[in-house]
Amino acid sequence: MPVETPSDASEVPLVASDILSPVGRREGSARPCVVIVGGGFGGLNVARALKRAPVDVVLIDRHNHHLFQPLLYQVATAGLSADDIASPIREVVRGQENVQVLLGEVLAIDRERQVVSYDGGEVRYDFVVVATGMQTNYFGNEGWADQATGLKTLRDALTCRRQILKVFEQAEREGPGSEGRGLLTFVVVGAGATGVEMAGAIKEIAYQVMVKDFRRIDPKRARVMLLDAGSRVLAGYDESLSERALHDLEKMGVEVRLHAKVEEIDEEGVTVNGERILTRTVIWAAGVKASPLVQTLDVELDRMGRVSIVPELHMPEDPRVYVIGDLARLKTADGEVLPGLAPVAVQQGKHAAQNIVRAVKGQELKPFVYWDRGKMATIGRARAIAEVGTLKFGGLMAWLAWLFVHLLFLIGFRNRVYVLIGWIFAYVGMRRSARLIVDPPRERAMFTEVWEGSREREVRAE
Repeated sequence: MPVETPSDASEVPLVASDILSPVGRREGSARPCVVIVGGGFGGLNVARALKRAPVDVVLIDRHNHHLFQPLLYQVATAGLSADDIASPIREVVRGQENVQVLLGEVLAIDRERQVVSYDGGEVRYDFVVVATGMQTNYFGNEGWADQATGLKTLRDALTCRRQILKVFEQAEREGPGSEGRGLLTFVVVGAGATGVEMAGAIKEIAYQVMVKDFRRIDPKRARVMLLDAGSRVLAGYDESLSERALHDLEKMGVEVRLHAKVEEIDEEGVTVNGERILTRTVIWAAGVKASPLVQTLDVELDRMGRVSIVPELHMPEDPRVYVIGDLARLKTADGEVLPGLAPVAVQQGKHAAQNIVRAVKGQELKPFVYWDRGKMATIGRARAIAEVGTLKFGGLMAWLAWLFVHLLFLIGFRNRVYVLIGWIFAYVGMRRSARLIVDPPRERAMFTEVWEGSREREVRAE
C-alpha cells in the first residue's frame, strides 16, 4: 500500500526543543525523516538497511551502545567483559551520513502530530519505527526488583556479577558454616533460555573456577537452584530437548524445581510453595513485558503489552508507524505468534526498512515472511540443545553450533575476536577473566548533571 508524504512536510518544524540544536531532516532537505526508537537488533538493522535510501534517519536510544543481550549472562558470570558484547551505536553507523544518533529517553509518540517526544525535545517524523524491546516483568511485585535482579541491561549483568563475586568473598570472610546462612545459595527464577544458561554458568564458576581461589570455604558446596512455575524447563523447545536439558542441569548439580511458585522475596531469602529458602542472591528470569512507550500509541495491546501489526510490519490504522521485534505481535501463516528472538528482530528490521523505501517511492508494500533458522540454548561447558526445523540435537555439536551462531550475530570484528579468545581461554584453562568487583556506575546521575549544566549555561546566555 503506497504511503504519500505530506506536500507541506518541508514547512513543518522537525524539532521543538530549547535545549538541543535542530535535528532530523538535514537543512534544506525535502527528504522524508525516519525516526527509529531503540538501537537494539531491530532498530539498528533498520538504520543500516536505510544507508542508501532517500531518507534522513534519526536513531534515538537511552544508551549509547548496541547490546548483544543473549550473552548478558556471560558478563553476569564473569565469562566476558561488558565491552565484549556491546558496541557504540555511533561507531556502528559511522559511515552512514544520513543517520543522526541521539542519546535520550523517548517519552511518547504523538501519532496525530507525527512527533516523537524525548527528554531532549521533539522530533517530527514521516515514518517512525518503534523497536524498544522488552523489560523485566515482576508480575505486579515491583518491590522484588531490589532483591531479585533481572537480566536485560548491562547494568543488570554487572549488578549480578558484583553480587555473585561478593557473596563468595563474604563467605570466605565468615568462614565454614556460611553456606547454612544462605550466602552460597543462588536462586534463579524462570527456566527459560536465560534462566537455564544463568543457572548452569553459576554452577560452573563455583565448581570449576572459584574452587582454587578460596581457603576457608569450599566453593563446590555452592547451591544453585532453578525455579519455574511450569512443568518443564525450556518450555518453548521440543519436549525431548527439555528433558535433555533437565538431565544436563541435574548432572551438573543444579537443583531444578518445577511447579514452584515464588510467593515472597526479601533480603534474606525467598518463599516458594510455602518453603523458606535462605539466599542472598536471587536472579529474576521469569518473564518480560513491553516497554511502557507503546502505551502512548493509543492502541489495544495484548497481555504482554505488545502491539498487533499487519504483515507489512506497520500498525493497521497507521502505515507511518512500524513496530518490530519483541514489541510486535504478528502471526505466521500457521497461526503462531512470532517469538521475541534476535533473528526475528533482525529480519523485521531489514524488511521494515525496505517497506519504508517502497512507501517513499509510492510502491506497494510487501508482507514480512520469517525465515526460521532454528533456536539454541546453552547449558554449560560442551552442553547445549538445538532445534533446527525437524532436526533436534544436543551435546558438543549443539554447543559448537551455538558458539558459531552467536559469534556471527555479534557486531564488530573486534567483539567477535575478543569473545572467541575469551571462550577458548575459559574452555581450555577453566578460568573466568572478568572477575573484578566494581561498584555500579552512576550513569544516569552524571548524564543529568551534564544536561542540567548545559541548560543553565544557555539560560544565562539568554
